[in-house]
Order: sequence, then structure tokens, then C-alpha cells
Amino acid sequence: MRWLWIDRFLDFRKEKSARAVKNLSLAEDFFAEHFPGYPVMPAALILEGLAQTGGILVGNAREYKEKVVLAKIISARFQREALAGEQLVYDVELLHLRDEGASVKGRVTAVVPGADPSQGELIAEAEIFFAHLDQARSQQLFGDHNFVFSGELKHMLGLANVAAGRTENS
Repeated sequence: MRWLWIDRFLDFRKEKSARAVKNLSLAEDFFAEHFPGYPVMPAALILEGLAQTGGILVGNAREYKEKVVLAKIISARFQREALAGEQLVYDVELLHLRDEGASVKGRVTAVVPGADPSQGELIAEAEIFFAHLDQARSQQLFGDHNFVFSGELKHMLGLANVAAGRTENS
């Protein structure tokens, strides 16, 4: 099963940056077990949301022609937990884009839903490296199907393109 840890894009600038949000409600499955009586989002899922935001930015830079996979979390620092009822804002900036991969730096902040995203409280910061799978080897193993950018993620890509269009035309 594949989960998306972002709900929508607020801003998307091709080959530059992206801003996405995730609304945390008690309806999220992980809150029931992590931790009963004190619902916090697991740090790994916070990083996954940041990686999904960055991965879409990296994929978009190459028109989604390459399979982009998370290769390494170069650094990650957490300031506090993310709690039910908060809205997480994922901001990523493209640092390097090369044939073999790309790196992004990102910040996760928490805001009260509906508040100005720039007024958020810092949750985490990370630098993430993504690899582009070798086209020849990837096609040999997986065929032409891009297993990374498919299904629900493809829908999210459409939303990213809408956000990018709004940003470019604004």
C-alpha cells in the first residue's frame, strides 16, 4: 500500500521550490498507536512527507521521465513533535540537479489550520538526496512503466502542475 503524506500544494516553482501541506486529524491511523493518549506523528512519516514534496519537485524538473527514488537522508533535525489538529507545511528548495540525482533542503513547520504558513513553528529540517534510476537498467528491470509517479501520486502531480501554473501566471 502506498500513502501520501501531503494533501495539496500551496506553491510550486519548477526547478526551484515547492510548498505543500498535510492536515493532521485524529482520523489518521497512526495516531491510534503512536502514542495512545498523546497522539504524535512519527518522525519517519514527517520525513516521508518532506521527501514526497521534494521528490515531486525533482521529478517535475525532468518532466517525470525518470524514476526518482529517495537515496539518502543526508541530515535531519527535529525540534518538536507534530500533534493532531495541526497543519504541517513542507517547504523544499532544490539544491542540486544532476543526471545521477538531486538534493533538496527542507523545513517542516506546524501552523493552526487556516493561519499564515510563514508564521509556523519549526518541527524539522532535513537535507535529502534522490537518485535517478539508470534509464537502461530501469527499463530492463521494470519496463517503461514509471512505478514511482503513478496512481495517487499522479493525481498529486496534477495538483502540483496546477499550483505551478498559478504561480507562474500570478
